[in-house]
This record gives sequence, structure tokens and C-alpha cells, in this order.
Amino acid sequence: MTPVAVHTIVEIAAYFVGVRLFVWQRRRLALPALADRDQSLMIGVAAIVGAALGAKLGYWIEDPNNAFANFPDWRHLLEGKTIVGALLGGLIGVELSKRALGVRASSGDAFALPLMIGIAIGRVGCFLAGLDDHTYGDPTSLPWGVDFGDGVPRHPTQLYEIVFLLALAWAIARGAHAYTREGDRFRVFMIAYLAFRLVIDFIKPMPQVHFGVFSGIQLLCLAGLLYYRRDMARLAGELSWGRR
Repeated sequence: MTPVAVHTIVEIAAYFVGVRLFVWQRRRLALPALADRDQSLMIGVAAIVGAALGAKLGYWIEDPNNAFANFPDWRHLLEGKTIVGALLGGLIGVELSKRALGVRASSGDAFALPLMIGIAIGRVGCFLAGLDDHTYGDPTSLPWGVDFGDGVPRHPTQLYEIVFLLALAWAIARGAHAYTREGDRFRVFMIAYLAFRLVIDFIKPMPQVHFGVFSGIQLLCLAGLLYYRRDMARLAGELSWGRR
């Protein structure tokens, strides 16, 4: 079985598990924003469409030279995607749909756990795909460096991300009692994940460097963190107080 086929199978599994977890979380949390079935379906569709568009736009920003190499051949533009772009695109899609529906309550908490587990499973496929997936890290002399097929030990950044996401899921569940607003689980996930990607992507190859420092994905991370700037101090204070 080819690495691409393995990655595809694992990615399908990630989507399946993510959807099942979302359905479970929606029922368990009983969020008002998702109480109506039709309204919940429209918000879910908006999240999927926004994520698909965001994933594609994020890839174009991350690696424009490759994305537009055969322009105007539109088929080449359909290749590649980014998780950070998908998360931000999904966020925009949900917020726009809720505004159109007149929904003021938060729906994010139902998405937090499914996203963390789904992304973690997907990263297993990225790791197994090796060099073809372009998610590996820079060369390293550390003992846990992984040779993905070119004879060069590299940071297994996919494994770093899996460990981070599982630890984050545990931490969010453990600190749930400290959250004072609906949507805080999702906000904590987004802030933590965007900050993680901002840092970890410094040890990944950058297809194109922006402003002499950042990759396109890191610019998206900064944009997302800027969006959540008002929540950061509040959440940090609440979580700190909740551990006393």
C-alpha cells in the first residue's frame, strides 16, 4: 500500500471519529445553539464549507509558488491544504452562519474535543506518509530524529503534535470547571493550538518566508491569536484561579 493510500485511509478514519465525537458532544453538552436539529445542521455545513475554503486558501498562502506553478490550470490549485487554514475558515463559516440565523449563543464547545482527537488521528497518517506529506520537521541530531526516506533524520513534528493535542484534550477536560462562558473550551483549544503551531513551525521547512521570519501558516496563526486577544488574559486568569 502506498504512503498516499495509507494517509487517505487514516484521514477518513479521523473524519469518521471526529463526526461521531461531535454528535456525542452535542448531545452531552446540550448547547442551546445546537438544540434545533435544522439549525445545528446549517451551522455544521457552514463549518465544513468554511474549513474546506480556509484549508485551500491557507495552502495558497503557505506555498504560493507551488500552488500557482501551472496557473491557470485549476486542477493544480486544488492540491494541498492546511489544518490552521481549515480551523480559521471553519470558525468564520460558523460565525457567519450564526449571524445569519440570529444565533447569539456559542456552539464551539461541541467542536473542541472532536477537532483535537480528529487532528491527532490525522497526524498519524501524516507521519506514515513520510516525505510525500511535507509535514515533517527540519533535520536534527536528536536521538529521536526520524528518517522519512531520504536518509536524513528529522524532527517528527507530527508526533510532537499528537502528544500536544492529547495533552491539551486532557488539560481542557480537567479544567472544565473553571470555564465561565460557553465556548471557552473551544477558545482554549484554538489559542493553544495556534500558539503551538506558531512555535513548532519554526522547526519545519518553510516553502516561502514572509517578512524574513514567518511562514504563511505562522501568519495565519498570528491572525487567529489576534482575533482571540481579548479572551487570552481572561482565560489565563480563570484557569489559574481554578487550580488554587
